[in-house]
Amino acid sequence: MNRRTFMKSVITAAGAFTIVPRHVLGGQGYTPPSDEITKAVIGVGGMGQGHLRYPGARLLAVCDVDAKHLQTALDMVGPEVKGYHDYRDVLARPDIDVVHIATPPHWHGLISIDAAKAGKDIWCEKPMTRTIGEGQKVVEAVQAYDRIFRINTWFRFDSTFYGFGTTIAPVKKLVESGLLGWPLKVNISASTGFEWKFYWRGKVSYQPQWIPEELDYDMWLGPAPWKPYHPNRVHVGFRGYWDYDGGGLGDMGQHYLDPVQYLLEKDHTSPIEIEADAPQSHPDACGYWRTITMKYADGCEITLDGQSQNEHVPFLEGPNGKLYKGFKSDIPDLDRKMREFPEPQQQMTDFYQAVRERRKFALNEQNGHRSCTMVNLAKCAIQLNRKLRFDPDKQEFINDDEANRLIHQPMRAPWHV
Repeated sequence: MNRRTFMKSVITAAGAFTIVPRHVLGGQGYTPPSDEITKAVIGVGGMGQGHLRYPGARLLAVCDVDAKHLQTALDMVGPEVKGYHDYRDVLARPDIDVVHIATPPHWHGLISIDAAKAGKDIWCEKPMTRTIGEGQKVVEAVQAYDRIFRINTWFRFDSTFYGFGTTIAPVKKLVESGLLGWPLKVNISASTGFEWKFYWRGKVSYQPQWIPEELDYDMWLGPAPWKPYHPNRVHVGFRGYWDYDGGGLGDMGQHYLDPVQYLLEKDHTSPIEIEADAPQSHPDACGYWRTITMKYADGCEITLDGQSQNEHVPFLEGPNGKLYKGFKSDIPDLDRKMREFPEPQQQMTDFYQAVRERRKFALNEQNGHRSCTMVNLAKCAIQLNRKLRFDPDKQEFINDDEANRLIHQPMRAPWHV
């Protein structure tokens, strides 16, 4: 029995004892003899299949409620990988360190919480949770059980920001320099990339169909309300229904809003006013929207331009200057001025290093919850079709019971958080 196996047996026996102090393992900076990390992927119908061979961890298990999806994933991996129907059986394995959650969003909160309780570190697809209330509970669980958590969107620290022509780092440096002034206005146009999912919506009229024998539809629904089966409700089509996601905004919103939250230094807070210009939403199927505006207490403002009506509006605008796509600005001699300022603070961007060293990942349960809250605030404004006022400290709407019911939505028994 090696050290890693021994410590897992201790953790399993102790139940709540999930983190081994460094001094037990040999002092500050100690690295175990085997630094191999093991993982499981839960949900392998689409996005999950793309994460089967991610470097840095050895895959031991895959899980899906659709037998065809599960078999497809098993055919893609080696014989040491075992398939499961129920994610709880995966979490019961003491030899798995990390779970990658690639299910539809209505499962993200529950599985993340259960994974934290089981002593697993968590890599979760976006959006982090379907509701604000579920996000609050995930934060509580991850911190209570001392787990490492990441959301699978990376534009705050890596890759070219969608359609902008540069990474976020120089934009962050510009904001920190103060050259634009404060407060800032941010305009995100559909032309930056999310228009390809902008009109993603569910069907409002369809005939129920027989459930295919390979699909456990009851388990697929899980905490969501029971609705008659139709193929458009599951797999790719699920994004078009409020019960499971939030249309193109739910699917892509965190990709766009998280880097903006980082730029504006809003990782600790949320907008206080949210307004959507949109047709009346259907109670079941997601609809489209024209613009969504979110304002912060300090005057910063974000506009999502769903129809790309203002193509020539700057991406960032402050009292002293503007910044356009491709890092073009009206500030004279910007390149020289920027050289006088320090680079943005470095971030922990290697998830598996964060797991080994027990350090927070750059996009973790705290700031990930705040950027996902922006998505869910926008969804609430679309569903209710009116301006909403939000208390970012209490994380609840102000004097609005109807809106607050969208924060803490009931789950179908026996599921609960």
